Amino acid sequence: MPTARPPRPTRRTLLTAAGVAGLGAALAACGSGGGSKGTGGQDAADGKAWSFTDDRKKAVTAKSTPKRVVAFTGTAAALHDFGLDSQLVGVFGETKGADGKADPAAGSLDVDRVTIVGNAWGEFGIEKYAALRPDLLVTHMYDPDALWYVPDESKDKILALAPSVAITTARVPLPEPVKRYAELAASLGADLNAKQVTDAKARFEAAAETLRRAAKAAGGLKVMAASGSADLFYVSNPAVGSDLMYFRELGVEFVVPDTLDPAGYFEGLSWENAAKYQADLILLDNRSTALQPADLAAKPSWSALPAVKAGQVTPWDAVPRFSWLGAAPLMENLAKAVQSARKLG
Repeated sequence: MPTARPPRPTRRTLLTAAGVAGLGAALAACGSGGGSKGTGGQDAADGKAWSFTDDRKKAVTAKSTPKRVVAFTGTAAALHDFGLDSQLVGVFGETKGADGKADPAAGSLDVDRVTIVGNAWGEFGIEKYAALRPDLLVTHMYDPDALWYVPDESKDKILALAPSVAITTARVPLPEPVKRYAELAASLGADLNAKQVTDAKARFEAAAETLRRAAKAAGGLKVMAASGSADLFYVSNPAVGSDLMYFRELGVEFVVPDTLDPAGYFEGLSWENAAKYQADLILLDNRSTALQPADLAAKPSWSALPAVKAGQVTPWDAVPRFSWLGAAPLMENLAKAVQSARKLG
């Protein structure tokens, strides 16, 4: 579970009896002789064996470079930033809002081109996934062997359809998962020397330096990364989230909660105790799964927080896009927020 994530919705059982029958038919089709049916199929063949060792220390191999990749939406967006495009055929995770517009996590990925096999936590249409004839599944790994947004109850069926790659996105600083996704993209055919990629890397490096200078000039400004739900106010642990770890390395001073959840990601406070920690600036989880300032305004304990009263609240991408292009704006925006904030205590 990622930094400061609100409680996960109850996972729904995805396969009804009819669904299982349909899945059986789809799997049978995938095993028939017509066209490319998964890794090494005719349509994907490029004559070159492919291998990538993921962060489970698992060597993932195929007879040819995977050409049909299905990934968590934010993962697909990161791979797209590194130069992949037609290889990305399907996504799972928040992709489109109720208005049909792309979720911010999708970045510049064309969400109308890819097939959405699940649009929320716990949703993963196995028949849709099978019909895509996937060569590879890719997603984040916040905890060992836990594949982000791949439902536990159907994990075995999903992973039987294609090889999978998992990249560690917690307990390592931000540049590490960015580097690993770059390496994966390169193995799948992306050109990391393309101008758009090298420009993004330069922007990332410049943004890091800007944030470093802003944090030093702020002289002890206290920042709190947080997320709101109907019942609880979550204060994130900066020693676990990749982004917060890196921001901290650059000199940002964070509130460190002292009573953490079992996985060590956050402390969940009742709204009556939301003022337990004082901060000059709040980074507020901006995902659609978390309450936003307009929602939180109805909670007196939120409105009473010094940073809220001072207007020192800034959006936080709690599940970053792990690419140079995706991560650079996070540091640019935080640097601006730090520069404009004042100490309140």
